[in-house]
Amino acid sequence: MTNANWGNATPWPQGERELAQVRAFNRKLAWLPRFKIRNRLTPRLIQALLRVSQIGGSGALRKFGLTAERQLIDNVPVRIIRPKGPAKGVVLDFHGGGWVIGNAQMDDNFNAAIVDSCQVTVVSVDYRLAVSTPIEGLLEDCLNATRWLLHEEEFAGLPVVVIGESAGGHLAAATLLALQQWPDLLQRISGALLYYGVYDLTGTSSVRNAPADTLVLDGPGMVEALRLLTPDLTDEQRRQPPLSPLYGDFSGFPPALLFAGELDPLRDDTLDIAKRWAQSAPVEMYLLPSSPHGFIHFPTAIAQGVLAYSRKWISAHIEAGAPRG
Repeated sequence: MTNANWGNATPWPQGERELAQVRAFNRKLAWLPRFKIRNRLTPRLIQALLRVSQIGGSGALRKFGLTAERQLIDNVPVRIIRPKGPAKGVVLDFHGGGWVIGNAQMDDNFNAAIVDSCQVTVVSVDYRLAVSTPIEGLLEDCLNATRWLLHEEEFAGLPVVVIGESAGGHLAAATLLALQQWPDLLQRISGALLYYGVYDLTGTSSVRNAPADTLVLDGPGMVEALRLLTPDLTDEQRRQPPLSPLYGDFSGFPPALLFAGELDPLRDDTLDIAKRWAQSAPVEMYLLPSSPHGFIHFPTAIAQGVLAYSRKWISAHIEAGAPRG
């Protein structure tokens, strides 16, 4: 893939040393099994192991001297991490995990750094998972939690930035589309930061043409996996927003910062939504050369640079959080 094919994406700046580090880590990833969301047994096992690993609390929070509070909002658990001083804004986080694994606590390492650096409160949504709930139920949880946050007295008048990673990017974008029913609430959102999301549940070109040697995700099986999320729908129905946010109307949307990896089967999801989003609001879109899905979790200098830039972007959009016309 050459720069000419990247459309409105900007290649992430890195030197040869940083790029070599990413490629060396990719060689390790190549030995690992690919994540397959169509398998229901494996996600349940991974989820159980995740919860066991979280026993004893969060070392990431202790590192920054922070604590987390759990609240139940309309039967939707949320995890709230507050800064030590007055909050300048709120970050609403939707975790990843292919809709079938994950929880709010798994993002503590990212969110604690955001709270400490940006002086904001982070609210992470513990939406139900698709191993036992139709995906419409996940969308309902995310919308209910978002509406609660935007009405909550504690956060009144504070600008809000939405973050979503992978399946969380899908849920974040779908939630923004659903908020268009309440324009005054949508106006409260000052920015959206989305990492390698899924925006077309029928599969974009890069998903449909994914080679067998994809990293992290099971490229060739992704189209069928997406269909299993909505087993009773046709592809035409799957393309309807907000289920497939790519085909939505982005009127009134906030500015966005979008990231995708060049080697990610979901690459075109971000490239395509960036073009549509940019017709309504400012968009920064970065493509990470030689990077696979999930790259912000990997021990590379490029990942740390992306996360540091993301925190600066959050702070700038919290400070700029004026109403949009």
